[in-house]
Amino acid sequence: MMEITVRWFAAYRELTGVDSETIETVTATPADLFDEMTTRHQALGRRDSALVAINDEMADWGAPLTAGDVVLFFPPVAGG
Repeated sequence: MMEITVRWFAAYRELTGVDSETIETVTATPADLFDEMTTRHQALGRRDSALVAINDEMADWGAPLTAGDVVLFFPPVAGG
């Protein structure tokens, strides 16, 4: 198990009702972590076009996670 801090932005913050949360997990990637978090926050739905950052740097959904990481999730955005 490792401790990870999850930070939610924009609509995800509204859907989860929290800005951030620290969890104990065995997940290895942001994709796994997001999927795990949907069991806690079912309103999140799928991650289709969402973006992820690890420790304030944009990351790939398959990037490895390590203990103490801060993972940021951004919902899909539309520009205009």
